[in-house]
Amino acid sequence: MRLREFSVALRRPLGTAKGDIDRRDGVLVAVEVDGVTGLGEATPLPGWTESLAACREALETVTNPVEALDDGSLDNTPAARHAVSLAVADARARSDDRSLATSLATESHTSLPVNATLGDADVETTVNAARDAVSAGFDCLKVKVGARDPETDATRLSAVRDAVGPSVSIRADANGAWDRWTADRFLDAVAALDLEYLEQPLPATQLDGHAALRRLHDTPIALDESLSVVTPSRAIASNAADVLVCKPMALGGPDRTLSVANRARSAGVDVVVTTTIDAVVARLGALHVAAALPGERAHGLATAAFLDTDVAADPAPVRDGVMHVPCGPGLGIDVSALFH
Repeated sequence: MRLREFSVALRRPLGTAKGDIDRRDGVLVAVEVDGVTGLGEATPLPGWTESLAACREALETVTNPVEALDDGSLDNTPAARHAVSLAVADARARSDDRSLATSLATESHTSLPVNATLGDADVETTVNAARDAVSAGFDCLKVKVGARDPETDATRLSAVRDAVGPSVSIRADANGAWDRWTADRFLDAVAALDLEYLEQPLPATQLDGHAALRRLHDTPIALDESLSVVTPSRAIASNAADVLVCKPMALGGPDRTLSVANRARSAGVDVVVTTTIDAVVARLGALHVAAALPGERAHGLATAAFLDTDVAADPAPVRDGVMHVPCGPGLGIDVSALFH
C-alpha cells in the first residue's frame, strides 16, 4: 500500500462547529490486490471523523489492506478505513473490467441528479442564487437555514419557491441550529411550500425531538449530523428520519455506506449520499456508491465547486444539474495520474 499526502484549497472558508476550514488535507492511497492497483482517499473532517494525524497513523500501520477491513483495526478511524475500503473496491472492479458502480450493484444508474447548495444570505441574494442554479440545469436546491429567525428563513424559502416554481425540489438544511420550539415555528411557516425535506433541524443527539417533529408536521425530516454521534442502526430504529444523509468518508467506506443504505431502505427510510468536501477520488467513490442505490433522489455530490484546486482532473463534472458515472474500470480515473 502506497500513501501520498495532499492539500487542496477551498474557494472560500467552510464554516463548521469547530471553526472555519480554508483547505482540505488528506492522504491518497494506492492498494494492490491480486496485481491490480486501486485508489482510495482519506480526507478527515473535524466533528465527523478522526484527525488527520490519527488518520495518517492508522494508515501507516496497515500491513494487509484486505484483512484490515475485517479485523476492526480501522473501526475508530473512519476516514482511514474509507480510503482502504475504496481502494480495495476500486482494485477489484478494475480487475473485473467493470465500473465501481456496476461492481457494487446488479443494477446501477449511469447518471444522477445532484442538488445545488445555496448558503445563508438575504432574500434577494438567495433568490438570485436559486435562479442561477436553475438556469445552470439544477432541479433540486438545498438552502441553508438556521442562522436567522425561523420566520425570516421561511420568507427566504417562500421567495425561492415563487422564483423557481413548483417543479424544482427545495431542501432546507439547519445544521442542528434549532431547539424544538424554533423548529416547530419554522415547519409551521413553511407548511405550504412543499419542501422535499428539512435536514437536521435539531442538535445531533436529539433523536426523540426529531421523531416528534415527524409526528407533528408533514414536512419530511432528514438526519445528517446525527450520524456522527449515534450509530446508523440507532438512528433508523428511533423513527427520527424519513431520509438519512450518508457520507461515505464518515461512515468508513463504500461497503459500510451501502450496508447502512440497505438497512435504511428496509425500514422505509430513504438515503441521500453526499461528500465531506473531498478531493476527486473520494467524490468519485461517493458518486459510484450513489449510482448503486435505487431511487431517483438528487444526491449531494456537487461539491467540487467548493474547491479552488484538486489532486487530478475530474472525469465526472456537473453538467445541467447531473453527474454522469464514469463507465471505465473502477473509479474511472487513471492511477498514474496520482501515483507515478
